[in-house]
Amino acid sequence: MSYIRPDFLLTNETAVRLYEKYAAKKPIFDYHCHLPEKQILENKPFEDIYEVWLAGDHYKWRLMRNYGVDEEYITGKRTNREKFAAYCETLGTAFGNPLYHWSQVELETYFGCDLEINGENADEIWNRCNAYISEHGVTPQKLIEQSAVTHLFTTNEIFDDLSVFGKIKEKGYKFSVIPAFRADKIMNIEAAAYNTYVDKLGDVRTVSELEEVVEQRLKEFMKVGTVAADIALQAVYPLSDRADAAKVFEKRRKGNAVTESEAEVFKGYFTYFLFRLYAKYGIATELHVGAMRNNNSEMLERLGLDTGYDSIAEDDCIKNTSRLFDRLNAEKSLPKTIMFNLNPKMNSEIMTLLGCFQSGETRGKMQYGAAWWFLDNKVGMEKHLADLTATGHIGAFIGMLTDSRSFLSYPRHHYFRRILCNYLGVLAEKGEITADEETVGKVIEDVCYDNALRYFGFSDVKKVK
Repeated sequence: MSYIRPDFLLTNETAVRLYEKYAAKKPIFDYHCHLPEKQILENKPFEDIYEVWLAGDHYKWRLMRNYGVDEEYITGKRTNREKFAAYCETLGTAFGNPLYHWSQVELETYFGCDLEINGENADEIWNRCNAYISEHGVTPQKLIEQSAVTHLFTTNEIFDDLSVFGKIKEKGYKFSVIPAFRADKIMNIEAAAYNTYVDKLGDVRTVSELEEVVEQRLKEFMKVGTVAADIALQAVYPLSDRADAAKVFEKRRKGNAVTESEAEVFKGYFTYFLFRLYAKYGIATELHVGAMRNNNSEMLERLGLDTGYDSIAEDDCIKNTSRLFDRLNAEKSLPKTIMFNLNPKMNSEIMTLLGCFQSGETRGKMQYGAAWWFLDNKVGMEKHLADLTATGHIGAFIGMLTDSRSFLSYPRHHYFRRILCNYLGVLAEKGEITADEETVGKVIEDVCYDNALRYFGFSDVKKVK
């Protein structure tokens, strides 16, 4: 029997009431994920629990590696059943890791399986879940609709095929699937495959030509509903001159390698260009900083990108971010921005900087994004809420996202909601906030769903007078 109870993560009666009355039944607006849109379109039934639960989920792979599981049982040639059993064995003692909670909730939510996950129960869990999948024909659509998702933003590179989104719309699902625009592969000029990526946009040889084609592609994205863009950087780099960036770009397009400092010159300018472009078209910008990627070159060569070999960077880029935002603001070209960080030492630095560029055009124009990636856990969420409330305003926060490639990740929203309700419930029972639970409940509803709905333009924004 599972250890998950109705009061899971809720430490007092007020927190329980807040969750049950205000958070539990709110729909989900997932404004940043990596779900494959083609799989949503095809909507094929999953064959077994491994396919839907473990395949492609580098969060789980990383945990298994930490437990000493051989790579053959993770990304190798072992059978799906053997890989599944290895994960169950790993999870059984992963106390404190968010996957210990998430995975248990996922099995109960989507497959009605309340067995505690461990090596001893692996075979029975495998059989029960596969029987459920076979009987109910579990598909991506069913999982998303069961999760009460109304909108989800996939993350799509600038050259991706957009016809998929029109075809998804024709399906008549109960949720919308909208691409978020991403130009990272055009940004990362030092990458070995850089010219291959740029070639997908045509015969682009100059920065002027690059700017033109990026703007044109953004317009094509907007035709299928895009309202958000994503930029992921290890750090925000110093602002640089367009002419200097042009020289670096032309050098790279001629097939020459660029130095680290040259790459930073290009990224410094191109980040500025993208922000201006997004402001021009009213595109909300999601800025992710602090990931040091592909640390293990041997495994990068073997498995490719996004397989569990990234980590937290130490770069402190707050001054560069300040100069970027200040220039954009002075030029009336600072878009709505959601900033996410991986290094928790930057929490208060970012939160206080964002507060310098708020405006009355929308509530919470400059957002401190939810605890992300390696901070997406109980400790990280609690610290995020503490830092956000200490120097910001929780009533403007647009809440949680999945940032996931797994169709089973939506319980992460409720994991966050329970932590949010407990955070406020503790304050209420200490007498540190109002005893009016309706007022607190409205804030919870806003953070869980309504604020994101307004922020991205799916309902009217009510300005505070």
